[in-house]
Amino acid sequence: MQKKLLIFGGVIVLLFVALFFVTNYQKDKALEDNENPYGTKDLDQATIDQLDDPNYGNQILPDELEESLDDNGDVTVYFYSPLCVHCQNTTPYLVPLAEGNDIDLKKYNLLEFGEEARPYMIESTPTVIRFEDGEEVGRIVGDQGEESFQAFFDQYVLN
Repeated sequence: MQKKLLIFGGVIVLLFVALFFVTNYQKDKALEDNENPYGTKDLDQATIDQLDDPNYGNQILPDELEESLDDNGDVTVYFYSPLCVHCQNTTPYLVPLAEGNDIDLKKYNLLEFGEEARPYMIESTPTVIRFEDGEEVGRIVGDQGEESFQAFFDQYVLN
């Protein structure tokens, strides 16, 4: 009886080990098959799932944003999290709206770079911030609807 229990336990351990390797293989394969703008392979699965979604292209990394602001640059940044339901609702209309207005909307993934975003005081997602001459001039927070984002773009970006 004890021998059967040991065999059964060994089989379960082997299954878990196999599952671990299969999961890691799938993650690595997804990273190889898609363009990875993050500069690391240590990504959350929710981020990996968005790598091939064109709405989440045009990523800006923390160092790039900081450098742009230090150089007194103008930039419009969409701070989001792949896990945020409101972001998942907002992105499908926000990104095409920005493209239709010829706005270079940078995306900043807070799931991957939340700690680095502390200076921007992001309290909830989604958040879009317009920076001019390296300083914040406007901010819109939450899923405000297409009309509100258009009004934000009209006031702060297209003026």
